[in-house]
Amino acid sequence: MTTDLLRRVRDAIEHHKMWQPGQTVVVGVSGGPDSLCLLHILLRLSPVLSFKIHVGHLDHGIRGWEGEEDAKFVAHIVQSWRLPISIERVDVPALARRHKLALEEAARCARYAFLGRLARQVNAAAIAVAHHADDQTETVLMHWLRGSGLAGLRGMLPLTPLAEYRLVEDWEVPSGQASAPDHVLPSGSSANATSPVLVRPLLTVTRSEIEAYCQQHNLQPRIDRSNLDTTYFRNRLRHELLPYLETYNPNIREVLRRTAEVIAADYEVLQSCLEEAWRAIVREETDQAIVLDLAAWRRLPLGLQRSTLRRAVHRLRRALRNINFVHVEEALRVAQGGETGAKATLPQGLLLTVSYDTLLIAPSEHPIRPDIPCLCDEESIPVHVPGITLLPCCGWVLHTEEISAPIDEALTRPRSRWEAVLDAEFVGKSPRLRRRRIGDRFCPLGMKGQSKRLNEFMINEKIPAAWRDSIPLLVNDRDQIAWVCGWRPDERARVTARTRRVLYLRFFHRDS
Repeated sequence: MTTDLLRRVRDAIEHHKMWQPGQTVVVGVSGGPDSLCLLHILLRLSPVLSFKIHVGHLDHGIRGWEGEEDAKFVAHIVQSWRLPISIERVDVPALARRHKLALEEAARCARYAFLGRLARQVNAAAIAVAHHADDQTETVLMHWLRGSGLAGLRGMLPLTPLAEYRLVEDWEVPSGQASAPDHVLPSGSSANATSPVLVRPLLTVTRSEIEAYCQQHNLQPRIDRSNLDTTYFRNRLRHELLPYLETYNPNIREVLRRTAEVIAADYEVLQSCLEEAWRAIVREETDQAIVLDLAAWRRLPLGLQRSTLRRAVHRLRRALRNINFVHVEEALRVAQGGETGAKATLPQGLLLTVSYDTLLIAPSEHPIRPDIPCLCDEESIPVHVPGITLLPCCGWVLHTEEISAPIDEALTRPRSRWEAVLDAEFVGKSPRLRRRRIGDRFCPLGMKGQSKRLNEFMINEKIPAAWRDSIPLLVNDRDQIAWVCGWRPDERARVTARTRRVLYLRFFHRDS
């Protein structure tokens, strides 16, 4: 039994390359049977696999004197095994209120935050936690009940980069809410900037095997009575739902674990497709915003459309907490069929906005500038004729050149909305780009010289209200509009048989 368990844990460590010889591993130890079994096994394997151990214990501040006794118990046993240990106490109920989290989730976040800080302090490559096969069963079932997608139905993975947990990396414990007892042993190492990985060496070991191991080696763990409290969702699932499901299928635990393994393998295939799709559709990505190519996104299969939207949220927030099927489907509906300016609200303060040819996912307070030529704070910009004019706030450039008339009629038809061929005499010698003003009017091409209010034209063309003040207007030296750039020239600037000089204009992005 003991030899078999040691071999299985060693095989898991080596198969998943959880850490390398010579590296340090932080082991999270609560004092319960699972973590005590893990620590004992790793202690026996450490000389064989040549790694160092540093123990971390967190008192969550939930169980009062029992939590304090747990800390003393862990410290005593770890010191008797001559291992270094760091202990911290955190007021998790206060953190749960502050971050508006359930107590279970706040405890998890606080625990991983502590272990992550400790791993960096002692220059550890990995953080080992004692999740086992029965935990995996409960996790898969819990995710299914909550309507998780494939990512959640994989259950827990043997190895997960800690950087994937945004709250873990960024959650600083408020001053006065963390304390370290006198019996903490210093590591003697400086902080390390690399992010450790979270590893689960016991993921194929069952709870009954762990209990048998503890009994065989005379390990006398602490019993956390809160694990019996069925007001917690996971405990109710463990003590009530799973035993009930076993009346339908006695092997339900193994079935759920096998299902998770199958889904995990299929998920890897889908991830490779997602990586390829992501490279094809991302135009721009920063810490604050992600811009996707709208046409390319709309060509994706439905499954990849969903996955790319979820990935955008995850990359901006490093978590998919609170994003569910309803959020994704609403974002899909807007992105698939919404007109320019349409919006969908996403969790964690994010907003999806449909632009002319892009999808923008950004914080709701993020300033939304159109992904087209635009003017920001500039009142007006002189246009160089011939030459190049830079639009400072958006990275677009206006190229102009004069052509002697007459020209081929085909050349008078622009190839894109960002090109125009105009009568140079109407445009004049000193054209400018400016933003709209109250009272602006022009004679849209095709309306036989009929004057129209610019604001009315923009509404009829369904130009988003947020864009209207920033769209460049090409005006002549008499301040007459010659071109509502990207939409319509003025009838008076049209090239005719009487035109003597032609002005060609084209906008392009300086990165293109």
